[in-house]
This record gives sequence, structure tokens and C-alpha cells, in this order.
Amino acid sequence: MSLEFKNASESFTIMNELVLPNDTNTLNNLMGGRLLHWMDIAAAISAQKHSNNLVVTASVDNVSFKQAIKLGDVITISAKVTRAFTTSMEVRLEVWTENIPTGVKAKSNEAYYTFVALDSDGKVTKVPELIPETEEEKHLFSSALRRRQLRLILAGKMKPNDATELKALFSDED
Repeated sequence: MSLEFKNASESFTIMNELVLPNDTNTLNNLMGGRLLHWMDIAAAISAQKHSNNLVVTASVDNVSFKQAIKLGDVITISAKVTRAFTTSMEVRLEVWTENIPTGVKAKSNEAYYTFVALDSDGKVTKVPELIPETEEEKHLFSSALRRRQLRLILAGKMKPNDATELKALFSDED
């Protein structure tokens, strides 16, 4: 397999789901765990498109629940790889909810998931670099390194003093 480069637009996924009674709690709101499950699927598809390999979820972070999703709403999950590292990829997700009869749409959730690519033997494998094209993609790409360093610190896999990108945010030096 050639590990060249891939444009950010090549690893974009949109998934729609209808919130049914079995998906809700006693308040007729979508259960958070069900939403996280759907988000994991959408994010995995994007990571697989980018890497051309099977992927496994390595971390889930920055999940924010801004608005309840109601029974009967249609949700749209967009997932896009924001940066590829050596064997892992960060995927940004946005969740929009729509009440079809009223036409009301709202952004309800955001999150970042990290995936690791596996080869056919189940071993970690390298992934192609990502080429951001738009200004938004370039911003997400550059800020992904800071998010990665924070994840690694919180997981105990990096010492805070080694997080140069994070430290630069708080430095007065030019």
C-alpha cells in the first residue's frame, strides 16, 4: 500500500438516523449512549476511508451535549478526519437535529474521536498524511496537535513539559 497523501474531503461522512421509541429514555429524549454509538460508527467510516484499513476507537473526548434530541427527530452526523498522525487519526463530529414537521434544525453535539488503523493481521499500521484544503480544514489540522497532546497528557502517555504546542499557548515569548 502506498502511503501518499489524501485530501481532507476524501474522508468525510454524513449519516442520518431517525430517533425511534427504542432509542429514547423516559423523557422521550435520545439516550446519550445511543448517540455516542452512532457517532462512533460515523467517525469509524471516515477513518476507514482515510486509511483504507480497519480502525479501532482509541479515545473519545470533548463530547458536548448542547440540546436534547427528541423522539421523532432526524439527526445528521457529519464526521471528518482533521489530522492523520503516524498510525492514528483525529475525527471531528457534529450532530444536527431536525424536527421535520416544524422544520426546526439545531446543532446538538460536537466531539472528537481518535482511531488507530490496523492491517489485515490486526497490527497497527501507518496511515496516509492528510492535506487540509480550506481555511477551516487548515485550522482544525493545526489545532489537532494541541488536542492530541492534551489527550496524551490526560492518558498519562506524555509529560506536560513535553507538550510544546500546549506550552506555546501560554508563553509570552515571540
